[in-house]
Amino acid sequence: MKLKPKITIADHFSDLEDPRVERTRHHQLIDIITLSICAVICGADTWVDIESYGRAKYEWLKKFLELPNGIPSHDTIARVFSRLNPEQFQKCFLSWIQSISCLNPGEVIALDGKTLRHSYDRGGNKKAIHMVSAWATSQRLVLGQVKVDKKSNEITAIPAL
Repeated sequence: MKLKPKITIADHFSDLEDPRVERTRHHQLIDIITLSICAVICGADTWVDIESYGRAKYEWLKKFLELPNGIPSHDTIARVFSRLNPEQFQKCFLSWIQSISCLNPGEVIALDGKTLRHSYDRGGNKKAIHMVSAWATSQRLVLGQVKVDKKSNEITAIPAL
């Protein structure tokens, strides 16, 4: 019997372009991404929360991450995520999620549109950002999100989602 090769989270993020200059890379991109995903799953809401989580769980994280220079600072984590290509990241993230999850028979996928709070600027005449999300109800998992075009509505964003 032939066993399937083990696919890791790193395999799904291997195509994600690292936007950092080589000489400034003190932490591996996959370490920052994996740390952030673990922290957010455990309730982290901010970059500081992610760093705190990493420090608290360092010994456990070290079992499967390299962390050659320890846990990255919250500033480093924020800087890396601000420079990542969001479409590339979403593609890699969805690939990973699809590899570890399966929809149960009869599962409901809810589609929901939301306006992001404080995403507008009245003085600068910037309108609020509208998003459409797909949600696996039984797994309590967001499967994907798409920003609604400025001159459109949620209905036109659903096929892209």
